Amino acid sequence: MARDTRQRILDMALALFNADGEPNVTTNRIADEMDISPGNLHYHFRTKQDLIESLFSAFETRMLELLGPVDDQQPDIEDIWLFLHLVFETIVEYRFLYRDLTELCSRQRSIQQRFRGILKLSLETAQSLLDGLRRAGQLEASDTELNGVVRNIVLISTFWLAFDAVLERDGQANPNRAAWQVMSLVAPYLVDDTREQMQELLKAYQN
Repeated sequence: MARDTRQRILDMALALFNADGEPNVTTNRIADEMDISPGNLHYHFRTKQDLIESLFSAFETRMLELLGPVDDQQPDIEDIWLFLHLVFETIVEYRFLYRDLTELCSRQRSIQQRFRGILKLSLETAQSLLDGLRRAGQLEASDTELNGVVRNIVLISTFWLAFDAVLERDGQANPNRAAWQVMSLVAPYLVDDTREQMQELLKAYQN
């Protein structure tokens, strides 16, 4: 029962943080929304920071699983597209971390350090995937060009939520749109059938 309450607190906190922004949600409000006492909430999470740390740990676990070592098999554009979609779905699920990233990192140094680790691993994974395409003869780019694309991929992946929230009329985070933005960076360097395949994917997910 205690474990169920703890998970319910995490689920409610995540929903409220995502909807209204973490700085605007107090532990008292979380308790009120759940119809439990503040004391019950603080039995499971001593402080709001502890609650944020637990949510970040769940996010971190998911991201580390997705950003694991790239296998030696020849990469496929559709596989990379699926990989991106899964990454962006995870970002959407924990979007408050990205929306409030600067403030969270300034308040909680441990999150800043761990988030930096995720960004570095993201750079390594993107580099490995594009290197694989280049070795397979599906992509033509110099080392300098590839390094620029890799950094831009991670840059867009980190800040696309804020961009979409301001620009798009629906204001909704869309993993397909994010994947389209990222793969648009790669498309000009693809060759032959791989480029045609990518163009078809871009058309399908442009909206």
